[in-house]
Amino acid sequence: MKRRLLLATLCAASLIHAAEPPEGFQAIFNGKDLTGWHGLNPHSVMKLEGEKKDAALKKMREEFPTNWRVENGELVNDGHGPYATTDAEFGDMEFLIEYKTVPKADSGIYLRGVPQVQIWDKSQVFDPAKPTRRPHLGSGGLFNNTPDTPGRDPLVIADKDFGEWNSFRIRQIGARTWVWLNDKLVVDGAPMENYPDKAIPYPAKGPIMLQTHGGEIRWRNLFVREIGADEAKKILAEADVKK
Repeated sequence: MKRRLLLATLCAASLIHAAEPPEGFQAIFNGKDLTGWHGLNPHSVMKLEGEKKDAALKKMREEFPTNWRVENGELVNDGHGPYATTDAEFGDMEFLIEYKTVPKADSGIYLRGVPQVQIWDKSQVFDPAKPTRRPHLGSGGLFNNTPDTPGRDPLVIADKDFGEWNSFRIRQIGARTWVWLNDKLVVDGAPMENYPDKAIPYPAKGPIMLQTHGGEIRWRNLFVREIGADEAKKILAEADVKK
C-alpha cells in the first residue's frame, strides 16, 4: 500500500509542471529535453569574425548541455555557461514564462536577441556608488535602456519571495514592450532600446534568450503567441489613446 502511494505521489510530482499552453499559445520548451534550444552568449562573439566566430559559436553549442538540464519539467541553469537561446526567431508576440531563482540573483530575458527584461534579487541594498543599478526596485524593467527613461525601472515591486515561482507576461510589438510580473504591470509600452548600439533600429525578429549570471535559476511553462499585424495596430492605437 505504501509503495503504491509513493509511486502515485512521484507520478503526480513529475506531472505538476506539465501545463498545457493557453488557447492560442504554443510551447517553446517541451519539458523533456533541450530540443529547440542552443547555447549562445552574444556579447562574447560580438567582435569576432570568420573562423574565430564560427569556432566560438560551435563551442557554445557544445557546452550548452553542460550547464543546462531538464528536471521535473523545468529548464534549469547552474548559473554559468552560454545563454539558452531559441532556434526559432520571433517578431511581434506575447510570451509567458515562469521562473524561480536564488538570493543575489541577476538574470534576464532577451527579446529578439536584445537585452533585456531584468531579474533581480529585490532584497539587495541600493549602492550609491552604482546609482543606475537599482535591484531594490524589483524585477521586470528594461535594464539596458537609458537610465531614468520610461521602462528602465519597473513601475512597482512585484517580485515574490525566494522559493516561490514568479510569472512574466511579456508583450512585444515593434520595439515597444509591456511586462507584467505576477499579474502586475511593471513596464507599460516602453520602447526597448537596441543594445549595445542604440543608434541601430530594434530588430524585426530574433530569438528569445535566457541569461546565465552566476546563480541557479529555474524556468517553466514557456509559451508564445504570435501577434498579427491587425492586432498589433489595434494594441498600439489603444496604448497611444491612453497616453
